[in-house]
Amino acid sequence: MKQVLLITDGCSNVGISPVVAAAHVHRMGVIVNVVGVIDDGDIGERGAAEIAAIAEAGGGMSRIVAQEALPATVQMMTRKTVVQTVQLAVQRELRQLIGPGAALERLAPEQRAPVVRMIDDISETTPLRVAMLIDTSASMRPKLKAVEEACRDLLVSLRARQGRSELAVLHFPGKTEADLLAGWTADLAKAGDLFYNLNIRGTTPTGPALLKAARYVLGVGDSESGALAEREADGIMGPDAARGASRGRKAGSGDGIWSDYVV
Repeated sequence: MKQVLLITDGCSNVGISPVVAAAHVHRMGVIVNVVGVIDDGDIGERGAAEIAAIAEAGGGMSRIVAQEALPATVQMMTRKTVVQTVQLAVQRELRQLIGPGAALERLAPEQRAPVVRMIDDISETTPLRVAMLIDTSASMRPKLKAVEEACRDLLVSLRARQGRSELAVLHFPGKTEADLLAGWTADLAKAGDLFYNLNIRGTTPTGPALLKAARYVLGVGDSESGALAEREADGIMGPDAARGASRGRKAGSGDGIWSDYVV
């Protein structure tokens, strides 16, 4: 089971629309969860709407939380998404076995109990990969300590699972669409200060970063990433829009592009 967990506090402003990107990532077999982090202010109407839309398109869930609630929220969303994914698979099986109107909640208690136990067992033992994708644009600087704590707490939570669990941490913007801070690991303590000496930038290219994180989760190597990115661009924007973007032209709002992607 594969997830991208996006942590951000603002709106995307360059590159592919993150909602379009999240929908494509979900079609690739990766679930996208989103946590919006606020401090004393408000994330804004546009930011809140975008966060909800990214999660919906990515088949995941979204929450907007204060910094102190971030670690618990990250753990809850990761585990709950696994359970929900297993439940959906079980529901599909029930419909095939019993009929289109079959549902777990409609089963008799003596039938439901073993199914619920099976869901719990599968949720706990299925292999899990989570790529935390961290927005490190300028406005996130004061929140990064809370984000780093959430990364480490999530790893502790994943270690408690019976199944194989892997965590990686990427951030954006960076030298590429999303730069790797910690590869698949079981011990973030060995990664040092994750966000030390980052070159914080003002842009927020969330869409391109989501696509890069999904490729990493799926194990697409660097040699393949350029060709895959080109195919993704063609699939999401259409070949004409993709060629226009690659030439540095600004695309219109109908093709899934906010503006030129330049960092």
